[in-house]
Amino acid sequence: MLRRTSEIKGYTLGARDGEIGRTRDFYFDDQSWVARYLVADTGQWLAWRQVLISPHAVLGFRDHDKIVDVSLTREQIEKSPSIDQDKPVSRQFEADFFKYYNYPFYWQGSAMWGPRPRPGGTFAAQEPRPPQEPDFSRPEEGDPHLRSARTVLGYRIHALDGEIGHVEDFILNDEDWVVEYLVVDTVNWWPGKHVLVPPAWAAEIDWARSRVHLQLPREAIRKAPEYDHSTPITREYETRLFAHYDHKPCSPGRKAA
Repeated sequence: MLRRTSEIKGYTLGARDGEIGRTRDFYFDDQSWVARYLVADTGQWLAWRQVLISPHAVLGFRDHDKIVDVSLTREQIEKSPSIDQDKPVSRQFEADFFKYYNYPFYWQGSAMWGPRPRPGGTFAAQEPRPPQEPDFSRPEEGDPHLRSARTVLGYRIHALDGEIGHVEDFILNDEDWVVEYLVVDTVNWWPGKHVLVPPAWAAEIDWARSRVHLQLPREAIRKAPEYDHSTPITREYETRLFAHYDHKPCSPGRKAA
């Protein structure tokens, strides 16, 4: 199912033995455009540290009650590797985190999630891991590809021939956690219109200048099928969208059919 990340923000996180907080943010990989972590706001419970939840732990969404069910207990989360609120996510932390929960490393393997195309399921304790361990030659540095989705909201969109708007939202596939689309608000250049742009057209994210550069001219974005967030994204709409962009409908991390 395709979801706007803004819709999921604030959902209650339901552990096996009670609530653990609410969704606050997502960390996504800016190379594959896959959301690798859900960031939890635990209120006063674990206010002293940032809590990350892997999509491996997500059991499903109860939209009517605005709840995300996770396959963890409060004790598991409390004893999980700690991450500093003010520092980026390091590869050392990720390795410790995935070993703690017995998840396979997503950065090792041929599929989207390492050995698998999507997160979830169970992992046997004896399940073999890739022989190569992560490179910790610079453990003090964070993973340069993990980015906060909340931070990117509002970034200016620059087409090949100039600015056209800003990032208003992300469209996430809740099966493999791929960011399928950027929601672009063109109010700065073409008032009143929202369009979807696949991340495959994103040439670069300029973090220093808060910009996303697209490999598209402004006219192509202006003439794209308009997106209405109150209407579900249908296959017919996606077919028209990709026909307009003359691009096969596949995510950056996927292989085109």
